[in-house]
Amino acid sequence: MRFASYEHHHHRHVGVVEADGTLFPLAGVSSLTTLLEQTGGLPGLLDAGAAARDVPPGPHVSQVRLLPPVQPTAVRDFVTFEEHVEGVRRAVEGRAGVPEQWYAAPTFYFTNPHAIYGPLDGIPVPPGAAVLDFELEVAAVIGREGRDLTPEQAREHIVGYTVFNDWSARDLQSAEMKIGLGPCKGKDTATTLGPYLVTADELEQHRDAEGFLRLALRAEINGVTVGEDLLSNMSWTFEEMTAYASRGTVVRPGDVLGSGTCGNGGCLAELWGLRGAQTPPPLVPGDTVTLTVEGIGSLTNTIVPGTEPVPLPAGRRRNRERP
Repeated sequence: MRFASYEHHHHRHVGVVEADGTLFPLAGVSSLTTLLEQTGGLPGLLDAGAAARDVPPGPHVSQVRLLPPVQPTAVRDFVTFEEHVEGVRRAVEGRAGVPEQWYAAPTFYFTNPHAIYGPLDGIPVPPGAAVLDFELEVAAVIGREGRDLTPEQAREHIVGYTVFNDWSARDLQSAEMKIGLGPCKGKDTATTLGPYLVTADELEQHRDAEGFLRLALRAEINGVTVGEDLLSNMSWTFEEMTAYASRGTVVRPGDVLGSGTCGNGGCLAELWGLRGAQTPPPLVPGDTVTLTVEGIGSLTNTIVPGTEPVPLPAGRRRNRERP
């Protein structure tokens, strides 16, 4: 099944999306994250969706404002594509290759769950940024709480998938990563999810012998294709990523786990690193980015002007007095 969160006549709803775009609203449900907490995983969610189909249909998706499918409780963004690491490392750090440590574990960072955008939303340029980039990813959504999971157990905790766009201010990111703490404001302004949550059972037909989902990925800027890849080029499965995320802690319903950016043009920075020049150029207001994932759908957003940064002083150089 496909589930959408949407706004219609100033009210928020959750509905099942039919192939023709007809929505079947779930009675009394305004948050898919809350519904996941209540249903306890995929079987309960499918039961709720089946019940919604027993009532008269609601509006068509073209008549509503689509919202992010879930409002995440936490967002972990992984980096699981070698090709992406190679290209971006060259662009951001000026170094070639993949660090050997990268292969040791599916590394991730936490990004901002309070800056989630939906399909067709305008994406503001981050304050002070001049080098804006998109990142084409797929996200797994957690449907059941779990701790210290094995990859086999983790499969039962993944309720579905959605398209994930990790908007990145490369100039801010490059500067702050010199401190050694990873990206912060370079990734803090916007993440887009959508258009729908596609339940995990819908994509099982695409699973290969190694457990990867073989889905075609495409990125377009202003209607021109700039990148294409396969999701199965990941170096870890979503189940392995979920198991790692749950190590020593919990994953909860509504948590989002991004695959990391795909290769072969899954972002501009990778292309800049390979080409030695900013071609295509950084995104500017008016540019429209469309990310398409086989079996899930297309996610489109247009860049809009952002705000100017509030001035702050430079850090003080202290004389380090002691009491």
